[in-house]
Amino acid sequence: MNSPEVPFDSASFLKHVTSAPGVYRMLNAAGEILYVGKAGNLKKRLSSYFRNKNLNPKTSVMLRHMAGVEVTVTHTETEALLLENNIIKQHRPRYNVVLRDDKSYPYIYINTQDVFPRLTVYRGRRQEHGRYFGPYPSAHAARETVNLLQKLFLLRQCNDAFFRNRSRPCLQFQIKHCSAPCVRLIEQEDYARDVQHAVMFLEGRSREVIDAVVKRMERASHSQDYELAARYRDQISSLRNTVGHQHISANRGDFDLIAAEQHAGVYCIAVMMVRGGRNLGCRTFYPRVALETTLAELLAAFLPQHYLGRDVPGEILLAAAVPGMELLQSALSEQSGRRVRIRRPQRGAGKHMLALAKANAAQALHLRLAMDAGSRTRLESLQEALQLEQPPQRLECFDISHTMGEGTVASCVVFNSEGPIKSQYRRFNIEGLSPGDDYGAISQALTRRYTRLKKGEGIVPDVLFIDGGKGQLHAAEQALEELQVQGVMLVGVAKGRSRKPGMEQLFLSARKTPLILPADSPALHLIQQIRDEAHRFAITGHRQRRARARNTSLLESVPGLGSKRRQQLLKQFGGLQQIARAGVEDLASVHGISHELAGRIYDLLHGD
Repeated sequence: MNSPEVPFDSASFLKHVTSAPGVYRMLNAAGEILYVGKAGNLKKRLSSYFRNKNLNPKTSVMLRHMAGVEVTVTHTETEALLLENNIIKQHRPRYNVVLRDDKSYPYIYINTQDVFPRLTVYRGRRQEHGRYFGPYPSAHAARETVNLLQKLFLLRQCNDAFFRNRSRPCLQFQIKHCSAPCVRLIEQEDYARDVQHAVMFLEGRSREVIDAVVKRMERASHSQDYELAARYRDQISSLRNTVGHQHISANRGDFDLIAAEQHAGVYCIAVMMVRGGRNLGCRTFYPRVALETTLAELLAAFLPQHYLGRDVPGEILLAAAVPGMELLQSALSEQSGRRVRIRRPQRGAGKHMLALAKANAAQALHLRLAMDAGSRTRLESLQEALQLEQPPQRLECFDISHTMGEGTVASCVVFNSEGPIKSQYRRFNIEGLSPGDDYGAISQALTRRYTRLKKGEGIVPDVLFIDGGKGQLHAAEQALEELQVQGVMLVGVAKGRSRKPGMEQLFLSARKTPLILPADSPALHLIQQIRDEAHRFAITGHRQRRARARNTSLLESVPGLGSKRRQQLLKQFGGLQQIARAGVEDLASVHGISHELAGRIYDLLHGD
């Protein structure tokens, strides 16, 4: 960008600018916003740009491109802070620190108005009746907690339509993740008690839950209901194990811990969330930063963009000193209707936990820098195309392969940010279906794959691709609904009418029409790679299964034909196809094959 042809007349501008609080926007010659700032005194703040001879390099470069300044006067500095935040999010000026992520955080929601409340992950405005817990740093963290609560308290996770139309318990009951209130296998009073314990657990009152279950176990034991007492004993063991593996803060309050790191021009901010004394996890951000910026400047710009307009915890603890936080603290307190503190602890548990947040930021930055630039571009492109909250970290794809319904095999391939994880590939031999039933094959493969996942074996993918169109996608949706696997982005990948690469149609559950990406889209190239790998892996498995079946399985089913005689037949005739062409007399001419046995072989190979 070239410098403006006519230099900006700062002296004349400062002579007439107001001393009131407000927001200023620095513009280039084309009228584009270069930078947005706020001030309690506009004249004083803007004067510092033009009268200070020791500006930092970033500000000096910006002023060389500046052609004008616009100001908006506000009643208070707090109002200016809010307006500045809105303008930055809307226009994303080049020289501001800009936070890319602006999506809402997920919560765990329990609708306490229901007779049998549902436990689910919720995102959006909290206007429904019930209890909300969180926010959680990611949908993955929220789903993990929901799965944990299912195991501990057997609460239902299914949607209301699924719940009301059950005539028998679903798979969740069979794997002991639900008490089957849909068919009244648990009394309402007992279910309500389980809900209460889940709420206490989410509030950080795990010890009280354990004490309550211990008393129930003792009562069951005294009444000689030893089977019930054993179930309580197992639940206590699971609770103790869970509590032992979670970091619990001595302070049961709600607070966030924030640390930042930078290297090679890349900046990373880690936000660790603690609610009710429980560490809910960590979320990382990579804001866009112009030229050199100190970590204190980075955090000062990040905090209002991240917290204004969102639910705020009672405390925000910072790993670095950030001056001038009194205004933001006041704005956040006014927004939340209670006192909010922003501080940097110098000792104690807060300082210890901030060291953990700092370690998370350093590790995340290291992994990002280590990741291939092309891989990062493709994942970020996929995030944008599918409107995900973050670049996906785990991708899975299923494909079905068979020959006219024979030897059906389903493949599952797994990719992460570094590419394929071949050690986690899986194949499934499909059984018990009509030949060519691809929908049933998809359903069977997903059920087998994710039943293990619901038992705690494996990781939920961020995106699940299905090679096929609407029919395959619907079969996958039904399978995941039966398993109550939630929060996974399902995408059907169809080849399109021309069946040419680059014309793929993406079918998403939330869209009525297919999504078609440009042929040069990095996201599309990644999807094609994953789909092709799933196809290759499925075909290889199908061919191996078909070869095994054609070479041995039919002969193995002949009564009285042992392995030595099978080998003799194959050697004499050169293969199963040649054996099938032979007559009874030809078969009986082989040493060890009687006329009766030859007849049985012939009948089997010819379907008689």
